[in-house]
Amino acid sequence: MILSPRRRNLLFALALTATILNLVDRQIISVLKPVIAADLGWSDNDYGTLAAWFQGSAALAFLFTGWIVDRLGVKWANPVGVALWSVAAMAHAVARGFGQFVFCRIALGATEAMGTPAAIKTIAAIFPPERRSTGYGLLNAVGSLGAIVTPLAIPLVAVLWGWRSAFLIGGVLGLVWAVLWLLATRGVHFTGDHDAPGEKPATRVGGTILTEKRSWAIAAAKFLSDATWWLMLFWMPDFFHRSFGLEGVALGPPLAIAYSCAALGALIAGTVTTRLIARGYGIERVRKGALFVAALFATPLPFADLAHDYWLAVALLGLVMAAHQAFSSSLFTLIADVSPPEKVGRITSFGAFAGNIGGMVIAKAAGLILAAGLGYLPLFLFAGFSYLMAVGVIQLLLPRLPFEGIRVAPRPEAAH
Repeated sequence: MILSPRRRNLLFALALTATILNLVDRQIISVLKPVIAADLGWSDNDYGTLAAWFQGSAALAFLFTGWIVDRLGVKWANPVGVALWSVAAMAHAVARGFGQFVFCRIALGATEAMGTPAAIKTIAAIFPPERRSTGYGLLNAVGSLGAIVTPLAIPLVAVLWGWRSAFLIGGVLGLVWAVLWLLATRGVHFTGDHDAPGEKPATRVGGTILTEKRSWAIAAAKFLSDATWWLMLFWMPDFFHRSFGLEGVALGPPLAIAYSCAALGALIAGTVTTRLIARGYGIERVRKGALFVAALFATPLPFADLAHDYWLAVALLGLVMAAHQAFSSSLFTLIADVSPPEKVGRITSFGAFAGNIGGMVIAKAAGLILAAGLGYLPLFLFAGFSYLMAVGVIQLLLPRLPFEGIRVAPRPEAAH
């Protein structure tokens, strides 16, 4: 595939927008939870049940969506995935009973699981290896910034037109996106897709990934690192409440700072690694080095539980959030580098599945540990060193990286 810089930038912008839409449709119910709960008479337990069904369906779907993405290819996996989860989001607007909402959350979780493998496969296809780090860094940064901006926009829509309109508008935007993607990719043949001249058909995605060390290396790294990420997402507000008495609007500043640091970490990791490769450093050295440095920056996390100064705790948690997104961006780049194009979707999904399982395990463990009165220190000790453990597993299973994804990513030479 040869793309002009203009076409590449357009497709990349669309890929970033799809990530935002994925986040928006997922967050609507959490942002508007008080309004919806009051209208429909939900209890906190009802909301927790909806959240559990959503995450469980997403985790299960990750076992299949990677195969679907690899089979459809970049050109079709993106509009199909976005259109499906947009319809699922719109269905929330007409749901009445609790059972109908459960069905909608299951459908949304399952279809949104198309987002991650499609995004990783897309960036691997449109960027040459030396620029992928920047692409994945921006992808993660957009997700972090979206987590700040989205809660500001959704309530405004609900105030103007009602909470059901938020689901409808989010879904309509997704359907419009699908049409724009099809228009933008007219005449484009992506590496590994079934209609790419000279490429193996994308329907030939046979061959299990479960016998490959790279699959288990990625899965183990995602299990360990995403456990920390989910710990922060689920329990960081509670930590600030327990440790410093923050609640309500007072939680806004520390959470905003933490997510901003996460976005900054993703951008720095992507930019620095891209420049190092441009200066002649070996790709394997850069990839593993980036993972190791990010892991080191996460190790001060336990000191946040020992800090008596509020801003010191905020700074330490922000540092860890930045370290996670730097680690995550580098890990996504590694997936694209070591995976054959026809397996990128499946290996990404397998890793995402492992990451969701890690999130479920840490959420349950956190509840048990806190209920036992042990506080956050045991959790932060594990989380602070989880990234180093992930690096160790990668080095153990992949002492030399099999750069299969690199040989199929030519530099742009002419406009398509």
